[in-house]
Amino acid sequence: NKVTSIHGQGTLVKDKSDQKNWKVKIQNNAKEETIEAKYIIIATGSTPRQLPSIAVDNERVLDNEGALALIEVPKRLGIIGAGVIGLEMASVWRRLGSEVTILEAMPEFLAAVDEQIAKEAKKIFTRELGLEILTSVNITEIKTGKKTVIVKYLDAQAKAQRLKVDKLIVSVGRVPNSAKLGADSVGLEIDDGGRIQVDTHCRTNLLNVYAVGDVVRGPMLAHKASEEGIAVAEGIAANVAGQEKNLPSVNLDIIPWVIYTSPEIAWVGKTEQELKTAGIKYKAGQFPFMANGRARALGETSGFVKVIADAHTDRILGVHMIGPYVSEMISEAVVAIEFSASSEDIARIVHAHPSLSEVLHEAALAVDNRALHI
Repeated sequence: NKVTSIHGQGTLVKDKSDQKNWKVKIQNNAKEETIEAKYIIIATGSTPRQLPSIAVDNERVLDNEGALALIEVPKRLGIIGAGVIGLEMASVWRRLGSEVTILEAMPEFLAAVDEQIAKEAKKIFTRELGLEILTSVNITEIKTGKKTVIVKYLDAQAKAQRLKVDKLIVSVGRVPNSAKLGADSVGLEIDDGGRIQVDTHCRTNLLNVYAVGDVVRGPMLAHKASEEGIAVAEGIAANVAGQEKNLPSVNLDIIPWVIYTSPEIAWVGKTEQELKTAGIKYKAGQFPFMANGRARALGETSGFVKVIADAHTDRILGVHMIGPYVSEMISEAVVAIEFSASSEDIARIVHAHPSLSEVLHEAALAVDNRALHI
């Protein structure tokens, strides 16, 4: 594909004598070189968020990258943070045999997820999977020994507690990797959160400089970053060819979210709590995997699918799922919302039998109280 890979730390440099091209200085240990280009795409991603009071050594206290490098299953595992990555790690290591305790500072579990889905997830993760999930936790001290880590904290009732684990994973999110880009010297606009400022087409405030992925606004998801990269590449190609195209931008409102736990969680669009806050009238229908033949044959019947539609127009506003392989099912909902489909549209589409997708079909029927197989 005529792509040259150069390893090192890149810094953006603008030569005032050259009004057409940008220069990137690349430092790789003692080696330094400079490359030149008319167009620049910044795709530096993100790094694990660090807590100032917790020293990560990736031996006993791990960030999410260190957690992926473990070579044996810890008997007792503690996880700080019940977000997407924390839950995925917890689900994996619990199924491999670890005793897992999750400590979450927020009072709500999965606050960004639809409330019903979050409640169902917590019930499944604690009762069926065996995770211990503690919310409203205030960590007061962490002591690292040769073989164990001691976590002292205040629980939801402000009572002092103590947790002893073999490994501790700190998973409190990620931050944009925008440092050391040379932003100040060239005038690249970065907000207080470290995100490079871009428009709907991922153009920065600098001519011919673009930024995509975790380092800009929007969800930190690989598929979102990939689509932004494709959109930018198409725009640059059109410019090089001298074509004026009205290229579409990536619609951040319909990016599918997936949490790869067991069972999986997936959603797209608005939650019920968001619609209530906005004062938008809606109707909702849901259907359980327990009543689906394919799920019963798989032996994975936990969870359900919920469809939320506008009370007046029936346009689908959000779809939320927890259950087997919902990461494969959510794309139908993305297409539906992108093309302004109604719940009636999904209800009238024939879904193969037996298949897990029938649960989405039944949930769409349930929006108007017409679910069949329950």
